[in-house]
Amino acid sequence: MAFLQLNSDKTEIIIFGPPKTHIFSLPGSSPLWKLKNKVIMSINSSTPCHNESTRNIDIVPVCMYSLICMLGLIFNLTALAFFFTHKKSRSQTTIYMTNLAIADALLILTLPVRIYYYLGFAGLPQWLCEVVGLVLKANMYGSIFLLTCICFDRCVALNFPMSLRVQEARRKAPLICLGIWIVTFGASVLIYLSKRTQVSSSDCFDGLPVYAIQPVVVLTTLIMGFGIPLVIMLICSWGLLRAVRKSTVAQTKLVDSRKIYRMISASLLIFLLSFLPYHAILILLSLYMDNISCQMQTVYRYSLMMACLNTVLDPIAYYFTTDTFRRNVDIGYVQRTVPLNCHSSDLTSRGRTITRS
Repeated sequence: MAFLQLNSDKTEIIIFGPPKTHIFSLPGSSPLWKLKNKVIMSINSSTPCHNESTRNIDIVPVCMYSLICMLGLIFNLTALAFFFTHKKSRSQTTIYMTNLAIADALLILTLPVRIYYYLGFAGLPQWLCEVVGLVLKANMYGSIFLLTCICFDRCVALNFPMSLRVQEARRKAPLICLGIWIVTFGASVLIYLSKRTQVSSSDCFDGLPVYAIQPVVVLTTLIMGFGIPLVIMLICSWGLLRAVRKSTVAQTKLVDSRKIYRMISASLLIFLLSFLPYHAILILLSLYMDNISCQMQTVYRYSLMMACLNTVLDPIAYYFTTDTFRRNVDIGYVQRTVPLNCHSSDLTSRGRTITRS
């Protein structure tokens, strides 16, 4: 039997279980009531887009997540096996790559749950859907920050190879990675706990996360989680290209500068391809939070697939293109490396740094 109670200031109704206690704000009782009401209405408006009782196989998500799961697991486990068995060749950039591979592997381990859901099976507990969604968001921003650190580390290593202060700062890579893990998962858990009572209990992966359509949170996410890292990557990429052009090593053809250009371009392209669609749809969701269409919800789900695709693209762009990795792991193609003289000039060490890191 459930019991209803009006709180002391008559602004909320408290319903005491079973199965659990719920708190509802009365209309006009607080400045946040209208925003909460819009959020709940927006989430509930997603129900006409699918019928939970007559779910069929959603072939596109099933195929995409299955492909990502299979390839991503093979690529990232291969990378982790290499990183942990070749500790002597581990650089500061490799530390970031190792953490990136771990984050990607954690996300991949949650994809079978999504595949099971889109195969048409019902009955997934809501807490499991929420935890899987939390891991996806934490991995997304963890990957963004780690990719930014990799780009920044390469830039300073190439431009300041002899600076003791820079080398000392680069040795703090493990602490930086620990901070990224704490910030990404900590922020995701806090948002999850603060908004958990507003999430629809029947949509699972078809629903929209509450925080995705709140303008204040969206603005913070766009600036801190995407905008600033993108600007840093663009500046560092420009710094890498500028250093390569000025390098006498590249001019004497001891290092293939075109390979470095392709690596930088591929890194930026993968970053934008993986994360730009998701953040673009976040803007649309916040602007049209009162009338979210089924098409927008479909685009949102596809943007999550693109974010998950990053777990496959990261190893291709960052691990399998490094000379050290290609010399020690057979990945099915002819290995081409250009050994450099370790006693050559300072600029030679610059060229070697970018190709190996």
